[in-house]
Amino acid sequence: MLQTRVIAPTPAAYTAALLIKQLLWSGRRYEASREIVYRDQRRYTYDTLNERIARLANVLTRAGVKAGDTVAVMDWDSHRYLECMFAIPMLGAVVHTINVRLSPEQILYTMNHAQDRLVLVNSDFVALYQSIAPQLLTVDKTLLLTDTPQQVAQLPDCVGEYEQLLAAASPDYAFEDFDENSVATTFYTTGTTGNPKGVYFTHRQLVLHTLGVSTILGSVPAERLLGSSDVYMPITPMFHVHAWGMPYLATMLGLKQVYPGRYEPEQLVALWRREQVTFSHCVPTILQMLLNAQGAQGTDFKGWKIIVGGSALSRTLYRAAKARGIELTGAYGMSETGPLVSCAHLDDAAWAGSTEERISHRIRAGVPGPLVQVGIVDEHGRFLPHDGETQGELVLRAPWLTGSYLHEPEKGAQLWAQGWLHTGDVATLDSRGEIDIRDRIKDVIKSGGEWVSSLELEDLISRHPAVREVAVVGVPDAQWGERPVAMLVVAADADFDAAMLKVHLQPFVDAGTIRPWAIPASLALVDEIPKTSVGKLDKKRIRGQLTSFA
Repeated sequence: MLQTRVIAPTPAAYTAALLIKQLLWSGRRYEASREIVYRDQRRYTYDTLNERIARLANVLTRAGVKAGDTVAVMDWDSHRYLECMFAIPMLGAVVHTINVRLSPEQILYTMNHAQDRLVLVNSDFVALYQSIAPQLLTVDKTLLLTDTPQQVAQLPDCVGEYEQLLAAASPDYAFEDFDENSVATTFYTTGTTGNPKGVYFTHRQLVLHTLGVSTILGSVPAERLLGSSDVYMPITPMFHVHAWGMPYLATMLGLKQVYPGRYEPEQLVALWRREQVTFSHCVPTILQMLLNAQGAQGTDFKGWKIIVGGSALSRTLYRAAKARGIELTGAYGMSETGPLVSCAHLDDAAWAGSTEERISHRIRAGVPGPLVQVGIVDEHGRFLPHDGETQGELVLRAPWLTGSYLHEPEKGAQLWAQGWLHTGDVATLDSRGEIDIRDRIKDVIKSGGEWVSSLELEDLISRHPAVREVAVVGVPDAQWGERPVAMLVVAADADFDAAMLKVHLQPFVDAGTIRPWAIPASLALVDEIPKTSVGKLDKKRIRGQLTSFA
């Protein structure tokens, strides 16, 4: 290590640890009267938020929660979830945000693997919890969450109902300092094989991620995406990478925050209209669902800025949202990265380009944010040129990336091979580091010795006016190794077949955008395309269903 000059501070100097409690205190200073809103049921100010977090800390302490314990939450997106995301880690404990859309068997696995001690359970999930409770190994207490405090639910080992317990608790709590490298949050990411993997983040990582994202969204873009006057509503579940870390940022800035509970398209539109929401984030499928909502028809969503990640943002969806007044911006991250590491960015040259060129930049994964390093490597780990053409696996470094997988150091070593976090995404990088994701390594189609991008095909197919949703996967083929096959949802009154798809794609072949063999030889028309628990295309299930079409 390089030997530099280090001067020891005076013994009386305070060494400030990067702790989540500092994010909470900032918002209260900036806008104490701004509101936290939950559906049409509750609203209160930042002063009350701070008080309720202190009350919750007292409730949890009385229930026996200690530093180092893991406390799990099973809830829809709510003010309660926001309070838990602060109170639990501020006690030195770990908040486990349970993915309530997993199967009961997977939820049981994650709770035992995380070694949960206390679980906060929404009344909607009491029956689910009861079904797995006899097999839980470490849980000794539960706490009931409900929108109606008088509701009685048979929850095993229950210490009481959330609102009633908070009302009886002290509004003051002296949150102590501790090591900033203490684990603050954990959750589980599902793959195509094996059990879900536990991802975790420390206080230091979450604070740095919050500061990094505040710069990515508030200072770098020519059109500021998020500032202190915005009204924030998540459309990404809070169990999924802590709603992309945005609640921490919104709280630090003192934004008005709107929590929609269970995602219901009509409710989302109503909340947007009533609360004058200006900033959200989601995956493409959720946005499409929102645009198709009955209450959204004929609505001008002017002023609504939405960050889109999790899956590729297509040109077609960008235009559809733009026509309704929504400004979309592509972004990139994954569960293991906190998640946000890059966001679409238009430099002066891009602004001077054509409309189509500007759209191309807006829908890409974008330019890495401050403190983020990027590279692309081949299958041997050798770094490849940043020329905008050469493809390789995207690898990352940043101060807030997860250090490993919970209780699985061997998988953590694979994630961090050669000291870089391996994303599993195939990408190109240009000279300024702009990321263009071409596919997941496991989803790239190899046909006749040539690589075919499923993401590129999905984008091109989605441009047909009859196509509502599309997924492309590779299926085994005796002659070519793999061939692309498409699964489509089309307009109710549309006729569509493989011949029409070929006619639509032929101009892209003629222009050299894709090769002739990239045109899917067959397709399947369905009413709904399989999705994962967080709304992404479930390529594993799709591939299984389409194998018969090869």
